[in-house]
Amino acid sequence: MIIGVPKESYPGERRVGLVPMVIPNLVKAGFEVLVESGAGEQAGYPDKLYGEKGANIAPDRAAVFSRSDIVVQVLCYGSNDVTGQEDLTLLQRGQVLIGFLRPLGSAEVLQQIADTGVTSFAVELVPRITRAQSMDALSSMGTICGYKAVLAAANTLPRLFPMLTTAAGSITPARVFVIGAGVAGLQAIATARRLGAVAAAYDMREAAKEQVHSLGGRFIELPLEAKDAQDARGYGTAQDESFYVRQRELLTRVVADSDVVITAAVIPGKKSPVLVTGDMVKAMAPGSVIFDLAAERGGNCELTVAGQTVVQHGIHILGTINLASGVPYHASQMYARNITAFLLYLIKQGKLELDLRDEILRETLLTRDGEIVNPRVREFLGLRLPVSATS
Repeated sequence: MIIGVPKESYPGERRVGLVPMVIPNLVKAGFEVLVESGAGEQAGYPDKLYGEKGANIAPDRAAVFSRSDIVVQVLCYGSNDVTGQEDLTLLQRGQVLIGFLRPLGSAEVLQQIADTGVTSFAVELVPRITRAQSMDALSSMGTICGYKAVLAAANTLPRLFPMLTTAAGSITPARVFVIGAGVAGLQAIATARRLGAVAAAYDMREAAKEQVHSLGGRFIELPLEAKDAQDARGYGTAQDESFYVRQRELLTRVVADSDVVITAAVIPGKKSPVLVTGDMVKAMAPGSVIFDLAAERGGNCELTVAGQTVVQHGIHILGTINLASGVPYHASQMYARNITAFLLYLIKQGKLELDLRDEILRETLLTRDGEIVNPRVREFLGLRLPVSATS
């Protein structure tokens, strides 16, 4: 069975689906790996390294798609809304497609993928259960985003992060406030602490309190109770507007007293809730920084512009997207390990094992035999179950 790794085509994307270090494990398991020439170049993995580890190099993209039983990408069509559609004509019926597919995005796009006849698996849907941790690419990329957000904020802030005692007197540490203590938020806290800042965090999920404390952060508690704060998969859930209004009121003072605010509150498949208003930004000290990790989903800050850095009321608001691509070497390495674990779980003795009683396979399977078959995705998009799923 041949695994194909095409070069990522999304503008500015520097990651690659598999890296040389995982090739020996795949070859040992009976796979042949075919990598498009130059696919790993921008991540620091030249063709020569792939060849040394046992992969074959294909001259172009079409050759990878035409010869592969399984195609591994980082951003498949769905996540890649700029150039991804060009891959539709290259996909083949019965082929397996694995990568980020944005399953809670557009029903029309997902149906276009389904119409190609591929059996696709969305890595965003890997359940957060113990035996699937090694396959959780979303958490891997979230970790990188939290780390990079703090570095970018520190580089923008016109003051130092750590407390320093110098001949010119003592410098007080910067105050970093993280809203949303998921994977990215927790890594932001850890990174801010390593740089010497004082870190605090808020999350409507009570379970996050212990995690914040374990990283040396202060947990901000508000007299506000969220209804069903997290879903069965551990993600935060959307609340009504009255909850967000009260939340913003209570967070105003904390935001105003912070040098850096990092927002990381994302609701899967929905527009990000506005947690920081324009008035809250105006109350911050000049030179302060907001890094909005939810920018691609509309932003947690009212003034965020996705993909841009804007200055409002003397405050820098960073809306950078696709942060993980900025650390392509390790982002690709982490992603490749996740995908390798998933491949070895999915393919047994050279055959695709699709036992839908298995939670990992059932949750990640997105399209098959020309249909969108994932029950959760169909329910979210308001689609009726396909005939094959009810028979």
